[in-house]
Amino acid sequence: MDDQLRIVLIIIVSVSIFGLLVFVFVKNYIRNIVNHLVKKQNKKLK
Repeated sequence: MDDQLRIVLIIIVSVSIFGLLVFVFVKNYIRNIVNHLVKKQNKKLK
């Protein structure tokens, strides 16, 4: 039972870390796209 619990905890922690990394990369990617579009729109308005 102890080994199973350890394996489950390792899987949960690994998936959580992977999810957090994916979230940060996607957030930064979307932020860069939005900033690019805002700059493009501001140039068009001037």
